[in-house]
Amino acid sequence: MNFRYLLLILALLFPAIVFGQSGSAAPEEPARSHSAASAAPATSSAPGPAAISAPTGYILSANDQVAVEVFGEEDLRTNGRLNGEGNLSVPLLGSVHLAGLTLSQAASRLTELYGRDYLVNPRVNIMLLGYAKRRFTMMGQVYRHGSYEMPDGSPEGIDLLEAIAMAGGYTRIAAPERVSVRRGGQVLRVDAKRMARGDHAGFEVKPGDTVTVGESIF
Repeated sequence: MNFRYLLLILALLFPAIVFGQSGSAAPEEPARSHSAASAAPATSSAPGPAAISAPTGYILSANDQVAVEVFGEEDLRTNGRLNGEGNLSVPLLGSVHLAGLTLSQAASRLTELYGRDYLVNPRVNIMLLGYAKRRFTMMGQVYRHGSYEMPDGSPEGIDLLEAIAMAGGYTRIAAPERVSVRRGGQVLRVDAKRMARGDHAGFEVKPGDTVTVGESIF
């Protein structure tokens, strides 16, 4: 009687000792379940390219990169660059001319084309992924001559003083009051010295411009 009472006390105080064999096998099943979960293929898809914030009313041009989404039609999702003629290759529609249009106008154009022959009430969204490489050239009395890309945040043009800073600033013999900008068939004269003092309205360097900083005659 005393022996059975002792066993009961041991069972209450030390269950792992009395029932050790039956308790140790239980954790194996959760371990197998964990292995199966870790071996299951991932179902999440990689995110697509990130859109950039285009200026209001931005006009698409050749070599701009865009993404096209047709809501509810995953097979029609695409992204690419407009070719040299300003056309984009679009699923079902083929080559579509989008250069010269704003993003909303381009979306309306694709909506019209999809709705005409393929889809009922299509909803199309176009996002800008990257600008075409727009460049300007710095010459004359700056430290680093050469061709420069417009910053992504200012694809249509930058302030003249910023352009000069990108080229390393003025040399020792520069004449900031004698800056010329060749734009197409015309040459514009700009006094960057007065601009720096705030006495002259700002001047914007455009893609394709060639800026030459004159040399001091003294």
